[in-house]
Amino acid sequence: MKVGLLTGGGDCPGLNAVIRAVTRSLIRQCGAEVIGINDGFAGLMEKRTQPLTWDNVGGLLGLGGTILGTTNRLDPLKSEAATQRALDNAQALGLDAVVAMGGDGTMTIAHGLAQRGLKVVGVPKTIDNDIEGCERSFGFDTAMATATEALERVHTTGQSHGRVMVLETMGRHAGWIALEAGVAGAADIILLPEIDYDIDAVARVCQRRESQEHFTLICVGEGAKPINGEITLDKPAPTDQGKPRLGGVAFALRDQLQPLLKSEVRATVLGHVQRGGSPTPFDRVLSTQFGVKAAQLVLDGQFDRMVTMQGGNLASIPLSRVAGQNRRIAPHDPMLQMARQVGISFGEPGHD
Repeated sequence: MKVGLLTGGGDCPGLNAVIRAVTRSLIRQCGAEVIGINDGFAGLMEKRTQPLTWDNVGGLLGLGGTILGTTNRLDPLKSEAATQRALDNAQALGLDAVVAMGGDGTMTIAHGLAQRGLKVVGVPKTIDNDIEGCERSFGFDTAMATATEALERVHTTGQSHGRVMVLETMGRHAGWIALEAGVAGAADIILLPEIDYDIDAVARVCQRRESQEHFTLICVGEGAKPINGEITLDKPAPTDQGKPRLGGVAFALRDQLQPLLKSEVRATVLGHVQRGGSPTPFDRVLSTQFGVKAAQLVLDGQFDRMVTMQGGNLASIPLSRVAGQNRRIAPHDPMLQMARQVGISFGEPGHD
């Protein structure tokens, strides 16, 4: 058996741990030949690979990033010719299966190729934790821990100077990082893409704290927007597979709040520091679990499926359920309710 591994989309802590787990599990169980496909599906389109052996994946467990490289360019589904090229290259490489690690975009491509005959197993990867059908994706815990530490750091300087500190996290249209980091980092206000905020309600919380605690800590997801407003885009940045690049809501919020407050408002955009560095112990274990499960799906001949975690247990679901979908925070999510009970504001009118 010969199996190819690729990592698509943005980088993410834990990718190398999955590469290690899939490679060693396949070698141990059936003596498979495993190769890495460089730079995601672009590497498949261009037949750029590297061997993966028991020894050369050693030391990857705690290494951030991906040794295979990753990119969003060269979508094999953009044309019939591109799709056929990817399928022909997989055959020319002698691949019996491909394990694709990525987010919703990678899973959409994987499903499209599976429908054309490529034997694919997906592994969910995203710091945003927004893959449909998967309650916890690796990389999220690391990103959330990084955002929590950043909140703690701006907390102390905000408290010292009596400021309103606004910290922007990643997550695009899903607010999982902002929500969990905001709770863990003792944010007073959390603004999410799923709940449009009222700037007057946000200001009232800050005004009340000006006369009591003298500072306010706000955690805002990059996809958050005001009621009847628009998502803030990082306009000078190029688009990514036709998707606009989000960013800058912290600065927009600062400018909206400053005229309404006595306190100085400062904004920090955490950015790609959330993607980098070594994965947390939790993510190292989860990545290893996902990698071993993916190898087992390959050995069992269960293709066009994605490894997932549901109810705390490993499972698999059809890629068709994941492709083109996005997992967002539900209106009655238990963590939202819990956060409200401890006094965290979500910028909702009438709830400040």
